[in-house]
Amino acid sequence: MSVFGIITRQMKNHPALIPLFAFIGGGATMSILYLARLALRNPDVSWDPKNNPEPWNKLGPTDQYKFFAVNTDYSKLKKNGPDF
Repeated sequence: MSVFGIITRQMKNHPALIPLFAFIGGGATMSILYLARLALRNPDVSWDPKNNPEPWNKLGPTDQYKFFAVNTDYSKLKKNGPDF
């Protein structure tokens, strides 16, 4: 019998387990999606170190790379440092 068959049988016998499986499944899905976002959208991650060894230097001051910004309007920021 497969794992999903065992889980289905347990949920039929004990319906109080359904919210537990739903919240654990939702939490696991959200954590996997967040880790994928960090790996693909974070400027600190370099997937092609030969052609783009320092991707964080190509970010402009108006690029929002944080997941959630409370009071920051990125369209009005100005660059403080030199170009590399």
